[in-house]
Amino acid sequence: MNKLTENTIKHASFEKFGKRTKLADGGGMYLDVQKAGRYWRMKYRFGGKEKLLALGVYPSVSLKEARLKRDEAKRLLANHTDPMTHRSSIKSERIENAANTFKAVAQEWLEHVHKKSVGETTSGRNERRLEMYAYPKLGRCPIAEIEPPDVLATLRDIEKTGHLESAHRVKALIGQVFRYAVSTSRAPRDVTTDLRGTLPPSKPKHHAAVVTPDEIARLLNLIDHYGGTPTVRMALKMSSYVFLRPGELRTMRWDEIDWNNATWTREKTKNGEALIVPLARQVIEILRELQEINGKWKWVFPNGHSRQRAMSDNGINAALKRMELRDIMTPHGFRAMARTVLAERLGFRTEIIEMQLAHRVRDVHGRAYNRTTWLSERRAMMQKWADYLDELKVSKKTQMELRSRQHDYQIEI
Repeated sequence: MNKLTENTIKHASFEKFGKRTKLADGGGMYLDVQKAGRYWRMKYRFGGKEKLLALGVYPSVSLKEARLKRDEAKRLLANHTDPMTHRSSIKSERIENAANTFKAVAQEWLEHVHKKSVGETTSGRNERRLEMYAYPKLGRCPIAEIEPPDVLATLRDIEKTGHLESAHRVKALIGQVFRYAVSTSRAPRDVTTDLRGTLPPSKPKHHAAVVTPDEIARLLNLIDHYGGTPTVRMALKMSSYVFLRPGELRTMRWDEIDWNNATWTREKTKNGEALIVPLARQVIEILRELQEINGKWKWVFPNGHSRQRAMSDNGINAALKRMELRDIMTPHGFRAMARTVLAERLGFRTEIIEMQLAHRVRDVHGRAYNRTTWLSERRAMMQKWADYLDELKVSKKTQMELRSRQHDYQIEI
């Protein structure tokens, strides 16, 4: 063993020997001196067959490094493992890991799972979150090699910027990517489960909303007198009547409306499931009016700049701000308004309210109800809700007119 010296191999060359020469070091290892270069090789027997293992090229692989590789090969042989097979499996694992980076798996999950289970707006927003916060540190790492501290470091960086809610959302997204990787045999487990309690709890974000009769009446009258475009004004009116998510309302299409049955069917809401929205008489009237304006376009509420696109997600929000309702009402606030009043004042069951809000409602066995569940009750609820809003609006308008007349009468006296 270890017959060669650094000096011997340093001066060994094809020109010196005039032919291909093998310089043995012992233990099956030798330096193969060829015209093309000097190569470390190791002969060994496995399963009754003689094999040849490449250990590297001199001088890139020194004598010391070649001996270490030879010794490692002998340890594998002592454990009844073929060094060549072991090397191939290591190489395959390395290639597999390179193909299964966190970013690669995340992009696959987004495309094949996430985009099919949530709305386009939500999937796009979550894709940007991963690009901004997760990919810079985790993107190139093989997902199977990522440990809890690696994820925690990513979350801490977000937390330091003051975006605690974003940190929680990114943690949830990373967890979903890991669970997908586990299901496709590319990660042993979801490492985010070890991070429970490591982030401070985020403060729940409540959307500003009006819920008292007087507030709602004032809001509805402001909407009626809003001086914006007919499309935006009608979108505001519809927001109060149907109370779906703003993204679902603004992407309403004409081909989703069943005029005969007075329903609007969303094939996919934010929760990934379809929903039938019964349309009250007042909503049908709004849609008929809108049809005269936007009927030739795909969208019920087309974009003001390009009719080929739906209204922007800022359309309704900007209108509420122009009405000086910035801290009083938000596009999502219509949902909170309906949920509160329908339950507390009109006495409707929580289950049908939640279903009409496009939330997942499950039976006793944990299965989500389908789109037609409680349809007759929901139809009655939607009409009752629309009538209630109209009554509030008229009542408020009448009160204002009475006060105005009383004021004029006092002036005359």
